[in-house]
Amino acid sequence: MKIERLKTDLLIIGGGTAGCYAAITAASNADGVQDAAENKGVCLKILVVEKANIKRSGCLAAGVNALNAYITEGRTPRDYVEYAKKDANGIVREDLLYSISEKFNEVTAHLEKLGLVILKDKDGKYVMRGNRNIKINGENIKPILADAVKKFPNVTVLNHVNIFDFSVHDNRIDGAFGFGIENDTFYAIEAGAVIIATGGAAGLYRPNNPGFSRHKMWYPPFNTGAGYAMGIRHGAEMTTFEMRFIALRCKDTIAPTGTLAQGVGAKQVNALGEVYETKYGISTSERVYGTVAENLEGRGPCYLRTVGITPEQEESLLKAYLNMAPSQTIRWIENGTPSKANVEIEGTEPYIVGGHTASGYWVDTKRATTIEGLYAAGDVAGGAPQKYVTGALAEGEIAAKSAVEYIESLSALRLIRQTHQPAQGPDISSVNLLEKISEGEVAEHVAEIKKFLGKRVNNTFEKARDEGGDTVEHLEEEMQTVMDAFAGGIKTGYRYSENQLAVALEEIKKIEARTDSLRAADLQEVMYIYELKERLTVCKSVIAHLAARHETRWHSFAENLDYPEKDNEHFRKYVNSRLENGQIKIILRELTAEGQRNYEHQH
Repeated sequence: MKIERLKTDLLIIGGGTAGCYAAITAASNADGVQDAAENKGVCLKILVVEKANIKRSGCLAAGVNALNAYITEGRTPRDYVEYAKKDANGIVREDLLYSISEKFNEVTAHLEKLGLVILKDKDGKYVMRGNRNIKINGENIKPILADAVKKFPNVTVLNHVNIFDFSVHDNRIDGAFGFGIENDTFYAIEAGAVIIATGGAAGLYRPNNPGFSRHKMWYPPFNTGAGYAMGIRHGAEMTTFEMRFIALRCKDTIAPTGTLAQGVGAKQVNALGEVYETKYGISTSERVYGTVAENLEGRGPCYLRTVGITPEQEESLLKAYLNMAPSQTIRWIENGTPSKANVEIEGTEPYIVGGHTASGYWVDTKRATTIEGLYAAGDVAGGAPQKYVTGALAEGEIAAKSAVEYIESLSALRLIRQTHQPAQGPDISSVNLLEKISEGEVAEHVAEIKKFLGKRVNNTFEKARDEGGDTVEHLEEEMQTVMDAFAGGIKTGYRYSENQLAVALEEIKKIEARTDSLRAADLQEVMYIYELKERLTVCKSVIAHLAARHETRWHSFAENLDYPEKDNEHFRKYVNSRLENGQIKIILRELTAEGQRNYEHQH
């Protein structure tokens, strides 16, 4: 395996929605500069590392048919903050929500300038879908973002490189370690600042479609919680992992239901034809909870009522799903179109995703994590639910501007040191200015990779695995079964108890211990091993958070059988965590003040 050392000013890990927009913003490096043509020749070196290919990676790989976060005419950013706050039952960071909602329309206009087709009415106004959404032709939204990134001469993109660990010294990040899946190369990357934009975590729980079809799920199966796991291992503070996300989806196809509910006004009904959504509530978690409850009480299956929609509405649905979930359109054509048969719905397995709930890194208003020099954006950043596409773009912009500001401060300190000028404030001799990754660290990480690889024969690796031994697929299935049965999965109607969580933790630890014996035939399979290890790390944090919140604030998302009621007196707080000496330490933090626009870490 070749070893390659790289140096950059800004490292962006993850080339999805937030990562691409962070690169565009940082490359522009000036307010008001929004594309390569306006770049003034700034020499900031930016490296984007993506384990797939940025043209079709992340949550938008296959496209999307609406922007779900937009400030429509007559509404304000405050309205959006209040909506997200209500949906999350108060557990949000208002400073984060305000900072993204004030940018929704700005980033939307920029997307249109880059080439995104946004549908307009006869008066030239955007076509709305509900109170906060606008319709788009978004099958090419990701290639549009990727092309915009590639136009900047100061941006380098490394595709098919898997980052699996940070380089952190004295709680300051100075780079990361990864390997090329296709070129047999180990990378040690030094950076002045790092933006983590690797998305959330899927595949922790047993899905609706297990076995061969287990990756047929709502959230991208390639989002393994890598960003979370790397941060957790290095002591970054995390927040609200107990607010899991469970999507309400079309049965079997796992196609989105928002287009049905908002596009044609389809109501949730049980097998008796009764509308039940008003009975349980219409927040995101309540819609799932009502569906689960109706099925448990014998009034299922549950549906979205589409029988009787107009031919125009039906045609719009067939076209919309052909773009974003073609299997649903094919199902309609084969089994009965939506105007003739209601659409059966079900909940998915739980995910950890900061774009829909408040789970993720604990960040300040500038998106700085508790590790100095590390910034988070998109689904990996916590505190701001309901951010969706435009929120991820906005966070990418905020994180990029903050990271560039931080890099410039390091450059200023370095200049002071070089010229021996007296510094104001703390002694700068104690400031770690881009500490070089040591040869020992490189050797340690290379050795770990080689441990998983068998003996090389004719440029390939033979798996050093006994017959009947563990495989990644086997251990992944065991992990998902444990989480499903003991940590509130589909099997238990998303409910759990303290005793069940204790069993889950012990079983996950046993599975984690067995990963050391796994072996791989190539670096692609090594990546699968690391993805499994990442998921197991996240599982332990999820279990700790579920156990720590002694209430049921969000039905289904966190349905605690030991504490079935909401407890505002003790738990109208953030449940945060940090790994200390191998143990997850729970930190209860008071909510930020209503209307608060700025939050800084108290180191």
